[in-house]
Amino acid sequence: MTAGPPPRGLASRQRRATACAPAVRVAANMAELIVDHVTRQYSTRGEPLVVLRGVSLELSLGQSVAIVGPSGSGKSTLLHLIGTLDRPTSGTIRLQGEDPLALDEAALADFRNRQIGFVFQDHHLLPQLSVLENVLLPTLARGRPGPAELRRAGELLDRVGLRDRLAHRPAELSGGERQRVAVARALIRQPCLVLADEPTGNLDRTSALSVARLLLELHQDHPTMLVVVTHSQEVAALMERQLELNNGTLG
Repeated sequence: MTAGPPPRGLASRQRRATACAPAVRVAANMAELIVDHVTRQYSTRGEPLVVLRGVSLELSLGQSVAIVGPSGSGKSTLLHLIGTLDRPTSGTIRLQGEDPLALDEAALADFRNRQIGFVFQDHHLLPQLSVLENVLLPTLARGRPGPAELRRAGELLDRVGLRDRLAHRPAELSGGERQRVAVARALIRQPCLVLADEPTGNLDRTSALSVARLLLELHQDHPTMLVVVTHSQEVAALMERQLELNNGTLG
């Protein structure tokens, strides 16, 4: 689910990083996502529960990576850390040269809203809103969507094959269609980084591969960094790189 917007008036404060518009993109061979020796552990009544052990990863614009591994290996934990939804126990995460976790809460919410798009296993669409309104949700941090946002939403929905479903509610769509709306919503702010956590996990094989290919095509059309967590070897094989997370280490 796309992270909720900060309160109105805060979205314009402390804009310390530029959006990933073509004019500000750096050379493709420069890493814009740097995960450096990240660990995550949780306190228990006994020994700490160690989930991630010194995970490192670098990505540049235009690159995609699939992270596979057994259930409980920490794949979703890593994705949440990269997405600034959680904080590492140690190590650093930098996006476009900035440490987002050094920002205050309002600035961090704005950073996440502009720079990171999320697609989860459950589409997390709001049932009372139309397809178009759901796609536009991340833009509300700046107030009422303007002509540019409406145009981009229409273009994305056309691209995902849902131009004729703009006024439909989520309950009127198939599972694959709902995930296509979620993909369009993740891209509405033109983020630098798209994080997909089991985006096809609730779909049949045909729909799963269709959504995965669409996600990859949109990533290539509007170069982002794409990280996909998946149990599907077929989905993983579509990505440029495949890494396995096991026993808290990535390799």
